[in-house]
Order: sequence, then structure tokens, then C-alpha cells
Amino acid sequence: MKTSKTMILTYSAMGIALNVILGTVVSSLKIPLLFLDTIGTVLIAVLFGPWWGALAGALTNVVLGVTTGGSAIFFGLVNVAIALVVGYIAKRFDFTKWYVALITGLILSVVAPLIGTPIAVAIFGGLNGSGMDVVVLWLRAAGDSVFASTFISRITGNFVDKIITCLLVMFMVTRLPYFAKLIKKENRNAA
Repeated sequence: MKTSKTMILTYSAMGIALNVILGTVVSSLKIPLLFLDTIGTVLIAVLFGPWWGALAGALTNVVLGVTTGGSAIFFGLVNVAIALVVGYIAKRFDFTKWYVALITGLILSVVAPLIGTPIAVAIFGGLNGSGMDVVVLWLRAAGDSVFASTFISRITGNFVDKIITCLLVMFMVTRLPYFAKLIKKENRNAA
């Protein structure tokens, strides 16, 4: 028996809310190197696959575009890429294993800045109003290009954030009984 679309859409809405709320709270607390703005995307991609995760990720950025500023919509590409990477890894490997979550976080810490950096450079000139702007300005003063400066600052933050995000999702799906049942059910359906 397959998971109902109504249930998947309900969980996807929860994932979008997690992205927006946790991303906003962490941003307002100014916690260095942590964003948690893709945790819902990662969770939905692990539970229901890459395409449902991509939908949740894209819709997150639409919501942010309406509530915080239109430029957030462009970064939806990053959220979609994160969902695709996580979803395909979770389909192939057991995401309840810490080392799978860790490796996925490492992969995301490179993939997200590779996609987000050109967007940030095109829209903001590499600066986005975060604490990492200091790194961008310092690297620019040292002679690095706008792209290199922005990429290095983004990969630094993403390294910490994406690993923590993936480990938190792994923890959720192994420790929360309902999510653990969903993972087992989805794995049986995929077989």
C-alpha cells in the first residue's frame, strides 16, 4: 500500500513550515555558520523521495519570496538541488546511518554553494547582509574574485549547516517512531 498523496502533501507543508520557521529563528538569533533553512526539504526528500522534497524546497522559496523579498525565489534552485541529492542518496543508501547523513551533508556543503554563489553574485554582488560578508570583503581585499570570495564564505557556512541538518534529520527519522515507520514503509514500497 502506497502512502497517500494527502499525507505526503501534509508532511510537505510541515517541511515548508520547518524551513521557514527554523531558518527565520536561527537567522534572527545570528547563530554563526548555521541556517537550518533546508531541514524540512531534507526531511521530506528522505521520507518521500527527491521530487516531493524538491516541491517542498521550491515552495519554501516561493513563501520566502512573498514574505521576505522576491530575491529568495531565485535561491529555490538551491533548495531543489538539495532535495534531489538527498532524495536519491536516501533511496540508494540507508539514511538512518550516521555516516550516510554525514557524507550527504558534506556533499551538500559543496553543491549548495556551487548553485547559490552565482545567484548571490548576480543579485547581491556577493554580499547578502549576513556575518559571512566580512569574509567576502576580506577575501576581496586580499585580491580574490567576487565569485571565489563569495563561494569560500558560503562553503564555510554550508559545511557546518548542511552536516548538522542531515544529522538532525537522521536523528528525527530514527528517534521519532512515526517517521521510522514511514521510512520502513517507503523502503518496502521501493523494493
